[in-house]
Amino acid sequence: MLVTGAASGLGRALTRQFVRRGARVLATDVAAERPASLDDAPSVTYRRLDVREGDDWSAAYSWVDDVWRGVDLVVNNAGVAAGGRIELTTMDQWQWIVDINLLGVVRGCRTFTPMLKRQRTGHLVNVASAAGLVHPARMAEYNSVKAGVVALSETLRYELQPYGIDVSVVCPTFFRTNLSSSLRGHDPDSKASARRLIDKSPVSADTIAGRVVAGVDARRHVILTDRAGRFAYYAKRIARPVYDAVMLRESAKMVERQGETDG
Repeated sequence: MLVTGAASGLGRALTRQFVRRGARVLATDVAAERPASLDDAPSVTYRRLDVREGDDWSAAYSWVDDVWRGVDLVVNNAGVAAGGRIELTTMDQWQWIVDINLLGVVRGCRTFTPMLKRQRTGHLVNVASAAGLVHPARMAEYNSVKAGVVALSETLRYELQPYGIDVSVVCPTFFRTNLSSSLRGHDPDSKASARRLIDKSPVSADTIAGRVVAGVDARRHVILTDRAGRFAYYAKRIARPVYDAVMLRESAKMVERQGETDG
């Protein structure tokens, strides 16, 4: 299997989970040299892979084809965080997060689909977020790219099923990870709020990884990893007026806390 963003957070936790199950893992990340965070997994092979770079994807494909002659599981996990009010979000920030969080997943799927089709088996696992299913205020760019990953995964589920290929999309809510260290934005209040939600979450990356592995084993298409995400997702689908009222109320509270006024 191949995992992107494997040096930290959920990617590292998934790598360790699969190694314990006896899987061969190609762990990839943007560091040129093998990160020390993978020292506790000596059986793992490491390669540099920047998900924005087509040449890195081609090199990873060639390595997998030459050494393993195929792959069972590709986990498109690498991602970054951003948020803030729409008028404070620069176009450079939009382009940065789209290139990594959405197009990075697209590149991974495009690269390995021919190999999976040739095998007529395999599994693509795309890590999105509960933000791809429910869309709180002040997270426009993050919500948008994660919703794109959900849409991509649903499309590929139907497109690739005739070839025996499974596709899953992972949609966790906030959990403890180093994602807050990559958080960008020009809205200090939104950044501080996001960091609090990440850093103070009672749920660890290892816990989420275990639930992801269980979802992959069950061949679930949408893997909802926690109660809060499931509640929000089904509230939106089943009780939309209630969901809208909660979202609007929370947005109004943000404005009140900051003492903002129109104009």
